[in-house]
Amino acid sequence: MAGRTTRRRVQRVTLPGEGRPGGTAERADVLAAEEPLGIRVNGTALSMTMRTPGDDIELAAGFLVSEAIVSSPSQISGMKVCDGTTCGHVDHDELGNIVDVTLGPGVTVALGARRNFLTTSACGVCGKASIQDICSLPEAGVADDPIRVRPEVLASLPDRLRAAQRVFASTGGLHAAGLFTSDGELIVAREDVGRHNAVDKVVGWALLTGRLPLSGCILLVSGRASFELVQKAVLAGVPLLAAVSAPSSLAVELADQGGLTLVGFLRGASMNVYTCGHRVAATAELTARSGG
Repeated sequence: MAGRTTRRRVQRVTLPGEGRPGGTAERADVLAAEEPLGIRVNGTALSMTMRTPGDDIELAAGFLVSEAIVSSPSQISGMKVCDGTTCGHVDHDELGNIVDVTLGPGVTVALGARRNFLTTSACGVCGKASIQDICSLPEAGVADDPIRVRPEVLASLPDRLRAAQRVFASTGGLHAAGLFTSDGELIVAREDVGRHNAVDKVVGWALLTGRLPLSGCILLVSGRASFELVQKAVLAGVPLLAAVSAPSSLAVELADQGGLTLVGFLRGASMNVYTCGHRVAATAELTARSGG
């Protein structure tokens, strides 16, 4: 986990009560690292995002998929992290914090795709100029994906994802995204200070290993389901997105439009299925019984 965490001395304050004397004490605390990552395409700066260091090549690759710039590994000729021996001259602060991408022949970046300013770890769409820029879905969507998932499988996923969160276990400060089979088997998990970055790392892993589109898979995110995460899921070919917290109204609208099954408040033994409920066995059975 080198580079993904850092240590800092803090003052621990404890209030008195229930047999506790209360007081203050100094202790070491482990923090999740957050640093900027620049993404350059064909020598031109495309975006700057705040992320947890690690899996940076995957993050950049997933970002390109999420921006609808690439959809297969053959569209990328090369990717490298600028470390002082590659990418020409870079400033000291940029060492290890820039991914340089070379696109394949004939692959271009639309003029409007370049982000206008810094993307924070809390924002997956900062720098977009209009609502048309951020609501981009492929025509086919994922409506035809035949995946069916049992509710008990979905209910088991948060614990399985948490067990894979190594950095969260030591810091408590990271989001996670996990890719699962329809039977609940964990395929890959990634962590980051930003939900959208964690998803991009998963999607980038899938791109670089030749697994796109992610048909028949479940994507679970540790926080809420925002519309940019729905868009990332559909562009990656994921038919079911689940979140432990709430979705936004636009996330639900976009999921419905793209044919994505969106599950929210996935906690304990309950969940809300917002769109395309036919893929969740219990809701499909109830609909059939009622004649709906």
